Amino acid sequence: MPIGIAVRYALAWLAIFAGAAVLYSFRGIARQGWEQVRTEFFPGAPIQDGKTIRVRMEEDGHFHVDAQVNGHALKFPIDSGATTTTLSQIGASAAGVPIDAYGFPVATQTANGVAMMKRARIGSLSIGSIVRTDFPVLVSADQEDAVNLLGMNFLSSLSNWRVEGREMILEP
Repeated sequence: MPIGIAVRYALAWLAIFAGAAVLYSFRGIARQGWEQVRTEFFPGAPIQDGKTIRVRMEEDGHFHVDAQVNGHALKFPIDSGATTTTLSQIGASAAGVPIDAYGFPVATQTANGVAMMKRARIGSLSIGSIVRTDFPVLVSADQEDAVNLLGMNFLSSLSNWRVEGREMILEP
């Protein structure tokens, strides 16, 4: 092999190892940068910062978070005005949440008026590393307008939650 080609290969490998060393050295900063980019493309994706979860405000001015309900991905607007976390019938069915079909319906006051709900319990509700098991929820009886809402019963289960600028911080 000619010496010129050998030198180019050696320099290329040196550059690869130097680049790998730089990336390894700045992996924490790179992780934060990746989280920033990821939330721009997937706005509901929670940002894991140690045990703390950060949720970015979306364009509509609300906080929406991607959660796992019994291992099934569902999107939840976070609503501190909602007393209890609520699932739509579609979301509850998709996540395999058993609804108390024989119990009395619960009348709740919503922004759209009175809504009838059924009680249920979620086996597992997780947002990033925050996991709640055997978690009480309400399931909307109205299939048309119902949305999933993450309510105060979830927020109150945290040690702390707050809004800083355009981020909601959830501390387990």
